[in-house]
Amino acid sequence: MALFSKELGIDLGTLFIRVAEGGRVILQEPTVAAIVVQEQKMVAWGQEAQDMLGKVPESLEVTRPLTNGVIADYEVTEYMLEALLRKVSGPIRMFRPQIMVTVPYGVTSVESRAVHEAALQAGSREAFLIQQPLAAALGVDLPIGTPSGNMLVCLGGGTTQAAVMAMYGIVAADTMRAGGMALDDAIISYTRKKYGLIIGQLTAEQVKIRIGAAVPQDEEQTMEIQGQDQVTGLPRPATLTTGEIVEALRDPLRDIVETVRRVLEKTPPELVSDIIDRGVALTGGGALLRGIDKLMTKELGVPAYLVDNPTNCTAEGSLRGLAMYPLIKRNLLSV
Repeated sequence: MALFSKELGIDLGTLFIRVAEGGRVILQEPTVAAIVVQEQKMVAWGQEAQDMLGKVPESLEVTRPLTNGVIADYEVTEYMLEALLRKVSGPIRMFRPQIMVTVPYGVTSVESRAVHEAALQAGSREAFLIQQPLAAALGVDLPIGTPSGNMLVCLGGGTTQAAVMAMYGIVAADTMRAGGMALDDAIISYTRKKYGLIIGQLTAEQVKIRIGAAVPQDEEQTMEIQGQDQVTGLPRPATLTTGEIVEALRDPLRDIVETVRRVLEKTPPELVSDIIDRGVALTGGGALLRGIDKLMTKELGVPAYLVDNPTNCTAEGSLRGLAMYPLIKRNLLSV
């Protein structure tokens, strides 16, 4: 669109922020910032700040500026975006970049305006907003430019979004403001109730990634964790199994399935028949949970499948959206 300035697609997620340029993701950092409390000044962001979680003195605060996919701390988000653009474009920018930023489906006008203003204040020349399901669909090459129905589920860290799309627009959709972090919380709660052991979110996330599953597995895996005894406060180990994690995740996964079911129920019958033929595309980091495609297929009665690039497709699709702007502009968020 612009002759000299960079074109960037930015997936602004609750857990990770990804930047795409030239058709691929060139930067991925945790959406975390370290702030000096008294000065309200950012001293670290991304992986550097993530490594500080739970390990800093009172003078520092490690925070996630996005909650459930929307900006909770405007200034910190702006600082992070500015640092990110500086890292991608260099300290001296003759031509400011043009960017397409993702937001969850169903955000309010106030929430979308906050993202737009933060992107402009951070140093972009022009900023557009695209809903995450639409960006993800572009990123995985779903034929959403046709009048046939295509369904996609974004399983993010802070949100779960299900959408049916046709003619470059969203026909029916719903957003649950809970996602992968809710699965981590369920593991934390299960471990505390069953073993009297307190573990942190990073430990719970590692358990989910290494031995977690949505449905019972043929091969039972185990993982030893270290936590804090609920009674004595002293360190103590415990061993968790895949079967226990399946049990721990049952309730939050039921909520995710219900979100998808609600969207199917309000989808026009003509589009539902297309979805039955084509299946439901699963994207986002949560789609990497073993067996979640089998759970969705069983509970919905519609085949579900994991896309090839589940974590990067939203950022790549937002970049593709810039090139396709004339086709999709009527379906982008106006601010």
